[in-house]
Amino acid sequence: MSDSDSGSSSAAQGAQDQAGDGKRGLMGRLLGALAFKNGEASGIRETSGQVNGTPAASLPDIVNLRRLRVDDVAIPKADIISVPINVGKDQLVQIFRESGLTRLPVYEGTLDSPKGMVHLKDFALNHGFNGKGGRFVLRKMLRPLLFAPPSMPIGVLLKKMQSQRMHLALVIDEYGGVDGLVSIEDLIEQVLGEIEDEHDIDEDEYWTLEKPGCYLVQAKAPLAEFENEIGQGLRLSDQKESEEIDTLGGLVFMLSRGVPARGEVIRHPQGTEFEVVDADPRRIKRLRVRVSHPLDA
Repeated sequence: MSDSDSGSSSAAQGAQDQAGDGKRGLMGRLLGALAFKNGEASGIRETSGQVNGTPAASLPDIVNLRRLRVDDVAIPKADIISVPINVGKDQLVQIFRESGLTRLPVYEGTLDSPKGMVHLKDFALNHGFNGKGGRFVLRKMLRPLLFAPPSMPIGVLLKKMQSQRMHLALVIDEYGGVDGLVSIEDLIEQVLGEIEDEHDIDEDEYWTLEKPGCYLVQAKAPLAEFENEIGQGLRLSDQKESEEIDTLGGLVFMLSRGVPARGEVIRHPQGTEFEVVDADPRRIKRLRVRVSHPLDA
């Protein structure tokens, strides 16, 4: 074979490899970095700044897949938004709308007796997004759930979710009870960082006005800037606190004396309410702020 033929073959092979990488996508490259043996990711090669051919800089926290366990990233049981098997159609619509979630665990009696998961898409196909349509039978719409022990490495669970095409897993304790919940997005965020979706506020916008006096706010919003936004002389912190607290999330953390749970409402002494829209066990992410000015309190 001539040098030119050899070069053409190499170029063609390179094009095929590149096309293959494109087909595999991000999930394929993540899972390609995993080759678990005896609980350890032995297939991760870290030579020349690369992980299995992918630049390490593009997968900054790939080591988290073997370092973190399921219970490190799971939503605690108390924060799980779920519905009973006998939930009414209108109530289910309301829960989907208020939570902004597309998948909800379904239980019978208590959450320790899970029956599956209901997907907003399945509900909408049968009843529309507003809950119209024919006879409502939730059992017929149930999809299966994955179950995972809290000690499982998140890389193992990610691979299992991908192979079974499931997006939610319940964390089960040693007695068979539900201990938490984890989504495939929670796992991927441990590698790529936080993934913004259509319900999240744009990165360059700290808050959006939902209606007069009600804001959806990123917890990292500067406290002083938000005080200027709500105006009318309303101060959420005194001079001493403002020297110690820079963000709205920091203020809520101080008021609640810890990381509040998703759905929890913290009331400011002046009357303003902070509803925790999104949080994990380590930090507050988003808040809904209902402003109460001194004349309204």
